Amino acid sequence: MRILVVEDDPDLSKALLRALEKRGYTVTACFDGVKAFQVIRQRIHDIVILDLSIPGEDGLHLLQRMRAAKILTPVLILTARSSIGDRIAGLNAGGDDYLSKPFDLDELEARIRALSRRIRGYEESRLVCGQLRLERDSGAFYVGDEPFPLPPREKSMLQELIAKPGHAITKERLFRIVFVEEDQVHFEAIEVVAHRLRKKLVGTGTVLMTLRGLGYLLREENAAAEKVAGAEV
Repeated sequence: MRILVVEDDPDLSKALLRALEKRGYTVTACFDGVKAFQVIRQRIHDIVILDLSIPGEDGLHLLQRMRAAKILTPVLILTARSSIGDRIAGLNAGGDDYLSKPFDLDELEARIRALSRRIRGYEESRLVCGQLRLERDSGAFYVGDEPFPLPPREKSMLQELIAKPGHAITKERLFRIVFVEEDQVHFEAIEVVAHRLRKKLVGTGTVLMTLRGLGYLLREENAAAEKVAGAEV
């Protein structure tokens, strides 16, 4: 699970990163609201942990901008503002949960797990690689929150590849999917579709790789390790 911590107290931010990483989460941090909004728009996170009293742009305004931009990432507000009025304002602005400082780390993790259970159904309806997202219900691709339109053949190829990012898909399988019921098309045409798709993926945080003898795979551009899971027949 990917968590973004938006907290301007450097000691608390570092402590949260260390504690959450030890518990198996992938955590990044921002220290002001302006930068946080840029990061939230550019990268996909599962949960945002948000302090309300942050410089640049306060947490409530940041939260309102997120929801106005239709960014639905769950937000756990973690703040020293503990009055009923503050809680109501935070939840009305689009917060999904509210925890006051000082807090217990076990309670924080329990709330993170509760949010993750709540969004599990939402996650099952989408496929993600880098900044690229496929909404299964509509079949539409997005980069961040922007639509990513593709011609039918490139779209069919990408739908198959994003279903298992990091796994190789054979050219034969992709050919059958992309050129269904097109008997007069030469097999090499799949390479043309892959070439066009590769160029269009520039800037999406994903890379289309060619694997000799295996086929193609999609992976995140800055993946720490490249693991090939083998070709699908």
